[in-house]
Parts: sequence; C-alpha cells; structure tokens
Amino acid sequence: MIWLWPSSLQLQIVLRPRFAGQSEPLLRAGAVLAGLVVGIPLLLTMLGFDAGQATMALVRGSIGSMYALTSGTLVRATPVILTGLSVAIAFRAGVFNIGAEGQLLVGAAAAAGASLLPGIRTSHASPWIALAAGGVAGGAWAGIAAFLRRRFRVLEVISTILLNFVAANLVGFLVRGALQEPLHIYPQSAAIALAARLPRILPGSRLHAGFLVALAAAGLAWWVIRYTAAGFRLRAVGANADAARIAGEINVARTTTSAFIVSGALAGLAGAIELTGVTFALYENISPGYGYTGIAVALLARLDALGVIASGLLFGALEAGASAMQRDAGVPSVVVLVVEALIILGLIVAWPLQMGAPSGNREEAVAGERRAQEEGA
Repeated sequence: MIWLWPSSLQLQIVLRPRFAGQSEPLLRAGAVLAGLVVGIPLLLTMLGFDAGQATMALVRGSIGSMYALTSGTLVRATPVILTGLSVAIAFRAGVFNIGAEGQLLVGAAAAAGASLLPGIRTSHASPWIALAAGGVAGGAWAGIAAFLRRRFRVLEVISTILLNFVAANLVGFLVRGALQEPLHIYPQSAAIALAARLPRILPGSRLHAGFLVALAAAGLAWWVIRYTAAGFRLRAVGANADAARIAGEINVARTTTSAFIVSGALAGLAGAIELTGVTFALYENISPGYGYTGIAVALLARLDALGVIASGLLFGALEAGASAMQRDAGVPSVVVLVVEALIILGLIVAWPLQMGAPSGNREEAVAGERRAQEEGA
C-alpha cells in the first residue's frame, strides 16, 4: 500500500501548476505595488523634486477623498478599461490591433453626430443611440484593417497605426466643417443636449453610467471567452492558428476578423462614452491617448478580461493622481508615465506573455486543442 502515498516529486508535478496559477496574480500585483512605491519617489528625487510632497499629491488626487475616487479615478478608468478590453480581445486572437486610439476617435465622432441629429438629440434614448453609433463606427473602422489583412495580407500593426492618423485628421476635419459649432469660432462641435448625456451614478460626482457599461462589457467578455464555443475558437486561434485550422477545423480568417471588429467596437464604445459622459462635445485631442494606454492595460492584465478591470483602475488612479501632482506640486505628469512604462516592461520580462492562453488558462487551452485533434481524427 506504500504506492498510495505520492512522492515529493509527484506532489510538485501535481500541485505546481495549480499553485503557480494562483500565486502569479499576487506576485504580479506585489511587483506593481513595489514598483510604484519605490519607483515614483526615487524618480522624483533623481529629478530634483520633493518626493514626499509630490507623492502625497498623487495619492490625494486619486484616492484621497470620495470625490477624487469617483470623479477622478473611476471616470479616468472607464475609457481605458474599454480600450484595454479591446486590445486584450484582439491580442487573444493573435490580432495585433494597435488602432484602438483611432477607433475611439471615430466612435466619439459618430456619437457626436448621432447626438446632434434633430430627431434624436432631445430623446431620452439619445445617449444609448449614441453609444450604439460609436460602437458600430469603431467596429467599421477596425473592419477596414481587417479587410486589408484578410484580402491583401497587410500587417494590421501598420494599417491600424496609419488609420489612427486618418481618424485624428477626420475628427479635425469634422470639427472645422460639418460638425462645427454654430458660430464657427472654435474647432469643436456644439454641446450635446442634457437629454443626450449619460446619467450620473452618484449625486455630486462626475461618475456616469458609462462606468457600469465598462464593467458589464468586461464581465461579458470574460464569460464569452471562457465558457462559449466562440471564446474557445478565439483562444485556439490565438494559441496556434495552424492547429486550430487543421485539427480543430476552425475558420481562422472568420475568427480573427470577428475579433478585430469586436475589438474596434469596444474602442468605439469608449469614445462614445467619453463624449456623452465627460466632454459633451467633440473636439481635437478629445482623447489624451486612451487607446495607447489600453495596450498597456491589456498587457498588464495578461489579456484577461477581468484583469483589465483591475489594471484599468490602476491606470485611472495614476492618471488622476498625475494631474493632481502637476497641479499641486508642480511636477510634470509625464513622470508617472515613465514609471508606468518601466513597470510594464519589467513585468513583460518577468512574465513572458502567452497570447493564446495567459495565466491559468494554458492547461485548459492545451486540453482543448487535444480534444479538437481527437474529434478531427
């Protein structure tokens, strides 16, 4: 009966994947917090600023009060959660969508156009119509790059980056032309009506219903990716497109195109939420780079939809705190951006990214591929 007792080596083999999957998020969170606690004061000191005063300003501006938390951190986190989710879904399918910024801008422009239509602008359904218009526009804008990839084999990294510039110039053209405010003085659209704005969640704060939309989108994406056939196809294609096509009989082109369009729709939704919940008008530079920040958010979350919420909240807090640090302590906000970049680079080196099966889902993806091979045989 001695064979019933597993050896220490057998215990390591059995338990290591389980506990590794459970401890890795804690290790990553600890590494991020350690990097922030040590990196920001150290960099401030090296640059000649008062590290204590600047750090306290950053904390006060992000989580120092209920107003700072709700009107600063959570409002800033909303668009980056959606753009991070956009990037994560695309990357999970092996599609390198770098165009979330352009898709966000197009979504904001479409939302502005829909909100200013005579028959819609005073309707109670106006904000939700604007969100739908933004999502459709973002998906269509991503569809251009998806078509170029599928039909002409154009690398999506190149096409999406170039489409970002096209989208930025398109917004500039609109706010100086068809959507410019009636007096034609400022390069921006007219302000949308009160009925077209997203409702506030908490009285006395700037937190709007778009935050709940972002949380719902992340939860739905996590469920779809984890528990549906479409999610399995997406993970399988991202893990190994050749195996998915040959053994799993998955239409790789259709899967990647669908992921591309959904990714663009989420980024467009972020732009629509920003317009109907925060700015209330379309203008140039409506996005301070939320689409590019979404790439960092997705990578920090290791392409996990629920992890995007946590990393999005972190980046929202850092951006809100950076503004307060610049305002109250005279420290350039780019200092925080430098620390963010260094932390992300360090994490990517320490935990190499697996596109198809991040974190604890690797074993699940491998098992899924084996099942697909057996069924194909």
